[in-house]
Amino acid sequence: MASGDERFLVTGALGCIGAWTVRTLVREGAAVTALDLGRDDRRLRLIMTPEEIASVEFVTGDITDLEAMERTLDASGITNVIHLAALQVPFSRADPPLGARVNVVGTVNIFEAVRRRGGATAPIVYTSSIGMYAQADADPVSGRLAAGATAHPLNHYGVYKLANEGTARVYWLDDGVASIGVRPMTVYGVGRDQGMTSGPTKAIVAAVLGQAYTVPFGGPTLYQYTEDVAHTLIAASRSALAGAEVYNLPGSIADGPALVAAIETVVPEAAGRIRFEPVDLPFPSQIDHDGIEALGPLPLTPFPDGVAASVAIYRELAAVGRLDPVAHGLEPAATPAIGS
Repeated sequence: MASGDERFLVTGALGCIGAWTVRTLVREGAAVTALDLGRDDRRLRLIMTPEEIASVEFVTGDITDLEAMERTLDASGITNVIHLAALQVPFSRADPPLGARVNVVGTVNIFEAVRRRGGATAPIVYTSSIGMYAQADADPVSGRLAAGATAHPLNHYGVYKLANEGTARVYWLDDGVASIGVRPMTVYGVGRDQGMTSGPTKAIVAAVLGQAYTVPFGGPTLYQYTEDVAHTLIAASRSALAGAEVYNLPGSIADGPALVAAIETVVPEAAGRIRFEPVDLPFPSQIDHDGIEALGPLPLTPFPDGVAASVAIYRELAAVGRLDPVAHGLEPAATPAIGS
């Protein structure tokens, strides 16, 4: 639970995981400073009340600006940093230099800003990614990805995330700045409308809206419910762990048929509308999460329950006219023909 001495900085607070992290902290009574380069708070508005949002201090800031990061730490009296700001796979692929500035230089700036304050915060918590691994990095016999496996990234985003883990390790070795990195795989839930693995969440939205949707992959992957990810990040921030630890996030393995079944169970009228491409993601799906138990008991929502919880929120939004398909990465709703 929140302590009166805590002040959290959440970078990338307007993204999906950022919004859930802010919500979780606010509902615990924690003081939160939300930093993002953008100003669109629509994901927060999907899952928080206006009163909850009003309790958050918002800072428009660019993590590639080191001085701005230092000013934010000082002005807000930050004690805990959860660093989520990043450009995801499609955007990093479209503009690799920008991706490197945001994902790599931006992360260095977070660590440097904390170092210049004598490391006087809780461990820096940041998101790495299973996306830095290739399928071939898994054990050739068992097919499982070991927690300490060597990564061979297949895209720029994976290279950036691997670099960030190295940055964290060096800041610990040289300066004693503690950190905890967590590696998600396929995060799903309300607000997940961008990124390579956002298709399953878009399928849930489409089902609620009565639209057809085809998920661009159907092979097994490790799913993590957004609220669970938020709780894990906060637990990591409140831990007293030293060093530069990195953990794979636990989750639920499911494939395309399991996703469709979970959706149709709670949205039976969507039967036949949600499909998937018979292709696999280029990442391991069986992933060890050894060591993460050091953070204490962590929530693990069963996959069907996470889908059902997401459907419930989307239905509430749809009931009051607040479920815009375009805002969730879908095609606009069909307009009835005149006279129909």
